[in-house]
Amino acid sequence: MRARQPGFVVILFTAVFLLGPVAAAQEALTAEQRAAIDKAATEALKGSGTPSASVAVVKDGKLAYAHAYGNAKLEPATPATAEMRYAVGSISKQFTATAILMLAEQGKLSLDDKVARFLPNLTRANEVTVRQLLNMTSGYQDYWPQDYVMPNMLKPVTAQQIMEGWARKPLDFEPGAKWQYSNTNYVIAGQIVQKASGQELYSFLMQHVFGPLEMRSVANVDRAPLPATDPTGYRRFALGPLRPAPKEGPGWLDAAGELAMTPSDLARWDVGVIQQRLLKAASYQQQQRATLLNNGVAFPYGLGVSVRAPGGRRTISHTGEVSGFSASNYVYPEDKAAIAVLTNQDAVGTADVIADAIAKALFADTDPATKTATERARQIFLGLEGGKLDRSQFTDNANFYFSAEALHDLQASLGPCGEPKEFAPLGPRGERGGMYARAWRVSCGGQKLRVWTFELPDGKLEQYQVAPLD
Repeated sequence: MRARQPGFVVILFTAVFLLGPVAAAQEALTAEQRAAIDKAATEALKGSGTPSASVAVVKDGKLAYAHAYGNAKLEPATPATAEMRYAVGSISKQFTATAILMLAEQGKLSLDDKVARFLPNLTRANEVTVRQLLNMTSGYQDYWPQDYVMPNMLKPVTAQQIMEGWARKPLDFEPGAKWQYSNTNYVIAGQIVQKASGQELYSFLMQHVFGPLEMRSVANVDRAPLPATDPTGYRRFALGPLRPAPKEGPGWLDAAGELAMTPSDLARWDVGVIQQRLLKAASYQQQQRATLLNNGVAFPYGLGVSVRAPGGRRTISHTGEVSGFSASNYVYPEDKAAIAVLTNQDAVGTADVIADAIAKALFADTDPATKTATERARQIFLGLEGGKLDRSQFTDNANFYFSAEALHDLQASLGPCGEPKEFAPLGPRGERGGMYARAWRVSCGGQKLRVWTFELPDGKLEQYQVAPLD
């Protein structure tokens, strides 16, 4: 199971979501937002050639949209539907981590237990902790870093064989010294769940997670492939035709990526996370906290989830990929929103592209003040391109900054750019030093620029700066 690390981006649940049909909840999105999602998905599939995508969007704690696009099967052509299940790959890891946290709450283990308590024969098991398995700092070598299925993976395997082959080797690094993605960690974690609970991981999840959240579509694709009523998984060699992807043999996905479900059921899970339905608040905080390495450097990964705050918006996310399928799942706890995108092609970033576009539509700033500020910043930019500045809009400090030298350099460097093709906010308005802070992404003349301002309560600008966009 591979997991792409997202640059930016991107599902939820309430009684209405559980009891009412999807159509009844779709009014939560505006017509413009629904149209933007449809356009984004359609264009992404067309641009990438990915056969299909199925999405679920939650807004204000309710399912707001669920729709599928493209073909679940190419021959014969079979349209995808929102009721079909897709493999979610490494998104499964957060379910495994949650099982461990549940057992910790029950007093059956501790995150700081050494692995040796449960599996004493693994390399340095008396030093590596359960927590280090979940946050990817154990040093155990990844048994599946490749982006394809190797010949031996077509045959059945057991968790014990995986651990014998990869968790009995010398560690790749000292425990806690580095962060390195490793599926082996989660095979070990799945075995710990079984030893601490007396149940296989999937059975434990059925009883303690899928049942309580009414996630009725979940399947274990490590035991058997999805049936013919669900999508076929595809792969592609360079720009060649799409071809059915081989299925991993039983045992290879295990606790690291064994789950498949509909996007709406993934939404039920995400709403459970937002509402903190399954774990205590302290446990969710542990899961969603960045990992601190031995050298004091923080890495943006918690316990089975990535932890980031693009544009100041806290995002709990993970991607997933197994043979024939790729997926992205993004949860915004404070916004009570989430986005899930599941696709039936591997080694492709279509799910992230769609999720990113949905996030832009979902969190678009419609505040009239934002539009006014954006147009004002754009007009100042155009003026600077021509060597002109309306100094009445600026404070004395800002006017001092805009010296003759500054205006010369701004005109000389920006003038050739011409009319901006894009002048878009880079996030919500912030505050600093008693002023309003805003920033924009600007595209013009083949350049990507960042413009940012500080505005006083009286409307005058204390700062207006332009620099290349990193």
